[in-house]
Amino acid sequence: MTISVVIADDQEMVRTGFRMILDSEPDIEVVADVVDGEAALDAARRLHPDVCLLDIRMPRLDGLEVTRLLCAPEVVRPPRVVIVTTFDLDEYVHTALRNGACGFLLKDSSPAMLVEAVRAAAVGDSLISPAITVRLLRDMAPAAGSPGAGPVRQPAEPLTEREQDVVRCLARGMTNAEIASELFVSLSTVKTHLGHVQIKLEARNRVEIAAWAWESGLAAGPGGGPA
Repeated sequence: MTISVVIADDQEMVRTGFRMILDSEPDIEVVADVVDGEAALDAARRLHPDVCLLDIRMPRLDGLEVTRLLCAPEVVRPPRVVIVTTFDLDEYVHTALRNGACGFLLKDSSPAMLVEAVRAAAVGDSLISPAITVRLLRDMAPAAGSPGAGPVRQPAEPLTEREQDVVRCLARGMTNAEIASELFVSLSTVKTHLGHVQIKLEARNRVEIAAWAWESGLAAGPGGGPA
């Protein structure tokens, strides 16, 4: 099955490069590349792509607002959004996460990483640039109980001990395969645990689960230090 992609970036070189890389893959098709946020929103609503690659700083409508509108709770079939960012835009990524983004990608990433980002987003499976994601979540989410921390979302049911182990690994940036290896369980078991956690937290994706782990303090628990 072909993965359809919309690219939104105000830099022509970035759009052209991304399109050339992605269109060269047999299972990926770029259905539009646009220069600003309003055009991205229009293309996504009109073409219903599987994945949207969005820059943060764009004319007319920034990538954060586009993400919020595309991934709003009332949207029936939201696309998977991957935010294309650089280190100096870290302060915006947490907002993107809150608005429904499912992954992050650095603009200077390799072509292989770009392709991996799109494929991973399409199936909602793994985070891209996990070390960056971990740093963002760890540094930007207020620690539980700190003066700047708001109320932390409570799960509908308490997480089991094994589910907590899986979430700690996820918050450290591990992929499903790495979690399975770390905990000596099967890949399907990891996916089952994450599915249960997602339901308990009413999380849209694994990035939200990781954010919750840092905000609640679970990620800093036993075995939850930086990888």
